[in-house]
Amino acid sequence: MYIKIMRKLALILAIAPLIFAIGGCGGDSGNTSSTQTAPITRNRWDTVKNRGQLICGVSGEVPGFSFVGTDGKYSGIDVDVCRAVAAALFDNPDAVEYRNLSAKERFTALQTGEVDILSRNTTWTLSRTSSVGLEFAPVVFYDGQAIMVRQNSNIKTLADLKGKAICVQTGTTTEQNLADQMRKRGITYKPVVFEDVNVTFATYAEGRCDGITADRSALVSRRSLLPKPEDNLILDEVISSEPLAPAVAKGDSKWGDVVKWVVYSLVKAEELGINSQNLGQFATSTDPDIKRFLGTEGNLGESLGLTNDFAARIIKHVGNYSEVYDRNLGAKTKLNLARGQNQLWTKGGLLYSPPFR
Repeated sequence: MYIKIMRKLALILAIAPLIFAIGGCGGDSGNTSSTQTAPITRNRWDTVKNRGQLICGVSGEVPGFSFVGTDGKYSGIDVDVCRAVAAALFDNPDAVEYRNLSAKERFTALQTGEVDILSRNTTWTLSRTSSVGLEFAPVVFYDGQAIMVRQNSNIKTLADLKGKAICVQTGTTTEQNLADQMRKRGITYKPVVFEDVNVTFATYAEGRCDGITADRSALVSRRSLLPKPEDNLILDEVISSEPLAPAVAKGDSKWGDVVKWVVYSLVKAEELGINSQNLGQFATSTDPDIKRFLGTEGNLGESLGLTNDFAARIIKHVGNYSEVYDRNLGAKTKLNLARGQNQLWTKGGLLYSPPFR
């Protein structure tokens, strides 16, 4: 009897990996694509390299972060993060397939290997690192949650929302943050909850909610799509801190390191004053920090499994952090978001890169 039990146990252990592999295959989230998704592995870099293309999970519905234009092209700061990773890996920022994911879908898509990276205005939290199993790259946008109301509503503060209906998207940190802040302040309100972000904002636009809450950047972005943006006011009160960062699945340190140092490259390039326009001028620099950063000295890139000039590839194709911010969120865009705390640490902001050495 003991031998039979042990044989059955051995058989179960032998087929378990096959069961998990089958269960881990993700399907397309709605985008037409011929690319086959692979189950999540502990060697995602090799999977991406052999595929010759990065699969990036985005929202696709937030101007300035990830948005699909009428020409079918993606743009935004989250999109540029993916382009930077592809530039570092393949010397081609367009070697990316984008998959639109809802707030509810995004974590499962990453966990099952449907996408290689999640770059979808996602807040870095403890529970998402521990129980959800995400490994976050550096923050690309420091944000905070706010509430938008109509200009003629006479609502000026959170206290004015007592007894009012507030639209909020479920499956996000905003739902809990709103509940926490209102409970803390003793303000009763009527939450109007939806899974779909488009339905959430459409309901507000129809006047069925007195206010709507989301990250401040998302409110600015979505306000630009309303019929009369100027008729809507974002309250000054910020009710949470929302550090937005790309993420990969936990358990693959090699792939996680690649994504982290790609993001750091964007920040470091701005620190060093290197951008897509003056990159050539630094090719013969004798500054050891710049030589290591651009890969003309040392083998930092090879230690990551990349080419030594991976940072130069990123700058050439995508630019530095300042260029990414300016073209997606800056003064010359409809959003016109001041950098504020998203400035470099040398200018009083929170962006900081570890040394490239």
